[in-house]
Amino acid sequence: MDTKRKIINDPIFGFIHIPDEFIFRIINHPYVQRLNRIRQLGLAFYVYPGAVHSRFHHSLGAMHLMSEAINQLRSNGHPVSDEEKSGAMACILMHDIGHGPFSHVLENTLVDGIHHEEISLLLMNRMNREMNGELDLAIDIFKDVYPKRFLHQLVSGQLDVDRLDYLRRDSFFTGVTEGNIGSARILKMLNLKDDRLVIEAKGIYSIENFLMARRLMYWQVYLHKTAVAAENMLINTLRRAKYLATEGVDLNVTSALNYFLYNKVDKEVFETCPEALDFFVELDDNDIWCALKEWVKHPDKVLSLLSRGLVNRKLFKIEMSQTPIPREIVEEKTAKYVQTYDISPEEAACLFSADVITTDMYREEDDSIAILYKDGTIKDISTASDMLNIQLLSKKIKKYYLCFLGDSK
Repeated sequence: MDTKRKIINDPIFGFIHIPDEFIFRIINHPYVQRLNRIRQLGLAFYVYPGAVHSRFHHSLGAMHLMSEAINQLRSNGHPVSDEEKSGAMACILMHDIGHGPFSHVLENTLVDGIHHEEISLLLMNRMNREMNGELDLAIDIFKDVYPKRFLHQLVSGQLDVDRLDYLRRDSFFTGVTEGNIGSARILKMLNLKDDRLVIEAKGIYSIENFLMARRLMYWQVYLHKTAVAAENMLINTLRRAKYLATEGVDLNVTSALNYFLYNKVDKEVFETCPEALDFFVELDDNDIWCALKEWVKHPDKVLSLLSRGLVNRKLFKIEMSQTPIPREIVEEKTAKYVQTYDISPEEAACLFSADVITTDMYREEDDSIAILYKDGTIKDISTASDMLNIQLLSKKIKKYYLCFLGDSK
């Protein structure tokens, strides 16, 4: 970063301009800098070795797109004050600070009943107290209570700058070209109608490409079967560690990870115990990798087996199905692991995982993408497009899977 001119050279958008000291202070805040130590795509590098970019990369890119989007709205005659622009840029910079290591893995193992967006808000409020209320506007935009609702849409919506950045960025670092959307073209077509974001009709083809790209990226990257298998393996590893912690077993981990393994941490704890947030902001991917390397030599057979697999890329195998995994297959796997590794059925259950992936790419009832025509009329993309099969995009897709440890002991 050029601290004198305040520019950042980004591989996706080129030079990103830092407009003022306020934004610069947020970028340099420890809560935002922590995102440098959390990979954007978690364990996807097992499939795409280039996918090692960070959530900090993504946050900076989203901030840049927020600036571009607001400039475009201004050029269309919609008043957005400098304070509002600054607040929106601050908001998108901080939108991911509640993410833990490997994102949703944390929510399935080390914390209970709290979403990363709720943790983001708790951290924003703490930062706001440190900054004497300078983040009030950014927080109002994040909570969607600011009168200009379109600013929240730019942060979180069907066509937000968050998605516009991560699709292009993840496409670039994975090499999956299908995700390389025309974000600049989409922003050029951005407009407002009745305090609502709309896309001018001549940008409809860019929106069609955006929706299709998002669908392809989900199945090729975000829900790639090997990444799903690796994530389930890590979840089972941390659950095993959590169980051993409740039994008083020494796990030799960092103080931050130690806190979450040896304590029950839920939403109430986050809201009432300052130390929970203190330890959370110390926690990143490195804590997990250091633990896994230590656990390779741990005397607990299951913990050691799983950790060794993750460190050496001996991952769970995975089988996909259109129907739920039969109970007899699960029982067969359990019996096999009990015999092979001389462990209990409860321990054997850590060596496989059966679940379902459910996703839909477009929900018109939640936050539709509106197309604005020259006569002032608006149509949803589902009726405006003559190419997209919106029924296909909005269809809830279920894929059942069984992840399991391979045959080698």
